[in-house]
Amino acid sequence: MTTGSTGGLRRAAPDGIVACVLLAFLATAGLFYVNIMPALVAGLIDGLGFSNQEAGFVGSANVYGAACGALIAVFLVRRLPWRRTEVVLLLLLLSLDLVSTLVTNAWPLIALRFLHGVVGGTSVGIGLAVMARTAIPDRAFGMLLTVQYGAGGIGIMFLPGLAKNYGPEVLFLALASFTLVTLAMLPFLAAYPPKARHTAAAAARSRAQRGPLIRTLAAVFLFQAANMGLNAFLIPLGRHYGLADAFISGTIGVANWIGALGSIAVIWMAGRFGRTAPIACMLLVAIAGTAAFLLSGAHTVFITANVATAIAWSFLIPYFFGMCADFDTAGHTATLAGFFSKMGLATGPAVAALLLGQDNYPLLIGVSVAGLVACATAVLGPARLLDGGRLEREALSRVTSG
Repeated sequence: MTTGSTGGLRRAAPDGIVACVLLAFLATAGLFYVNIMPALVAGLIDGLGFSNQEAGFVGSANVYGAACGALIAVFLVRRLPWRRTEVVLLLLLLSLDLVSTLVTNAWPLIALRFLHGVVGGTSVGIGLAVMARTAIPDRAFGMLLTVQYGAGGIGIMFLPGLAKNYGPEVLFLALASFTLVTLAMLPFLAAYPPKARHTAAAAARSRAQRGPLIRTLAAVFLFQAANMGLNAFLIPLGRHYGLADAFISGTIGVANWIGALGSIAVIWMAGRFGRTAPIACMLLVAIAGTAAFLLSGAHTVFITANVATAIAWSFLIPYFFGMCADFDTAGHTATLAGFFSKMGLATGPAVAALLLGQDNYPLLIGVSVAGLVACATAVLGPARLLDGGRLEREALSRVTSG
């Protein structure tokens, strides 16, 4: 469904499914390289002769830059017109991806991708803030993961082969193409102004939410670090256990598509059920699926582990971001969650590159499992608080008693 706007341009209804899709592209464009990270790492190793560490550092630099950009976005959300800012940022992203096709040495590429990350992280941070202003943020974030997994699955399936045949610059051209598509969608989004909130209630809620918010942000960091640390090296991991490249790429790509079922479930469930039970169940799936990679030499286990972790990943992140959005409808905490998410996504491959050494994959898998257990410890308490409405009750109590 669409609504009319000035100049005859028809824009998507602010809280409709079409708007969720457009917002998902906006919040993906600056970070799409994360969704094709295994292809990017493998492409740099195969096409440019980078070592495991160099390729991992390129990916980490990109995401560390994105974390810096996400932090910048926290301060820009209310100060700049988001649509015009996004146009500038997306054009810069496009330019940086095209320049990346010309760089063949590790350290210059690391520096360039860090800069790309700063721009992309700012763009994604603003996009997340806009998504938090929708009526049901969990649904919008669910669509975000659906788009990421759908597009990422296509990338994982086809880009490694294309990179082998035509060089790693194909990877950066794919990123540039995604940015162009996003630019074309931008005019069809509604205005999404920040939502006003009563000052006294907001102040009281802020005091009540501080501890749960910190724990939720820590959970976002731990979850992303644990998953991406392993995910970035899935192709080399499969090779280490004796699997063929075609089987590895096909499995990861199809698992991404199947994984989108998790975020589709969030779109359907959002606003209907509580968060604690679904989060607890899917964290168990994520832990079991990650541990199963220890038996990757068996084809069926490798397939099952990829599918299970993909579904859990796409299911849980929308819930975590939706929890953060509940703390502040203007979008600041959702943007802050984007910062912690990117720090986790960047830290995971960096730590993994150091842990691997001489292909020490069992150690990497064990550390990833430990990170997921720590995530569960951090997030389940805040989820119970939000389900029980305790934050709202404490805020109202402070306002009325004051």
